[in-house]
Amino acid sequence: MLLGFGLAVLPCCGSQAAAPPPPRHVFVIVMENKSPDEALAGPFTAFLAATYREAANYHAVAHPSVPNYLALTSGSTWGVTDDSYHSLPAQDIGDQLTKAGVSWRAYMEGLGSEGCLKSPVPYDPGHNPFAYYGGRCPANVVPLTSLAADLNANTPRFSWITPDMCHDEHSCDVSVGDDWLRQTVGMITTSKAWMANGVLFIVWDEDDGSADNSVLSLVVAPKQSHRVSSRPYTHYSLLATVEDLLGVGRLGKAAGANPMSDLLQR
Repeated sequence: MLLGFGLAVLPCCGSQAAAPPPPRHVFVIVMENKSPDEALAGPFTAFLAATYREAANYHAVAHPSVPNYLALTSGSTWGVTDDSYHSLPAQDIGDQLTKAGVSWRAYMEGLGSEGCLKSPVPYDPGHNPFAYYGGRCPANVVPLTSLAADLNANTPRFSWITPDMCHDEHSCDVSVGDDWLRQTVGMITTSKAWMANGVLFIVWDEDDGSADNSVLSLVVAPKQSHRVSSRPYTHYSLLATVEDLLGVGRLGKAAGANPMSDLLQR
C-alpha cells in the first residue's frame, strides 16, 4: 500500500519476545550419615543414581551433622562444631525467600504439637535448621504429613524435606531409608509441580565420619538423560544452585561456590 507521499506502509515485522519460562519448583531432601557406597546399597537410591544425575565429587563441609545443615541453608556453619541447639541470626534461605515473596515450606517428619525443639524422637531438632535462625521456628515449618496435600495444590516454590531419625538412615538400616525415599520421591515425581520442569535434590548431610566426607548427591528432574558429574561440589554449591533457581541472591560461602549447572542442563 502506498500513501500520498510515495511511502509504502509495511506490515509490522517485529517479533514478540518469548514468554519467560514458568518458575521452577525446587525440592530438597536431606538424608544422614552415609558414604556414597553405603547409600547406594539401597536399590531405589541406586536406581535414582543410574537413571537421573549424580554429583560424584560432592563433599560435606564438616562433622557432625548440625554445621552441615546450617551450611546448606545459610552458607555458613556459624562456627558451630557440635549437634547442640544454637540461636543464630535470621540470615538463612527461609528468611531470604520470605523477604523476596517466594513461597516455601520445610516439611519435618515427626514434628508434633510440642514444637520445633521439644517434639519427641524420632524427630530430631538438630535436623531442622530453620529452628536455629532467629531463635524460633517460622510458620513455614510444618509436619511432613502436610506434603501430600501441598503436592496436590498450591505447592510452594521451595520445599525442604527432613525425614525422621530412622527414615533418614541415621538410626536405622539403609533399607528402611531407601523404602522411605521410594515412597516420598514417588509422591514428588508424580506431582504437577515436579513434572512442570521441577527439580529434586537428594543429599546426605555427612558421611560415616571419614576425613574425606564424600557424600551422595542426586539431581532428579523430568526429561533429563542420565549424567554423572566429576566437578567438585559442596553443600555451598547446592545452596548456590537452589538460590539461583529461585531468583534470590547467594548467602555466605554460596556466593563463591560453583553452582551445579552441568547437572541441570538438558
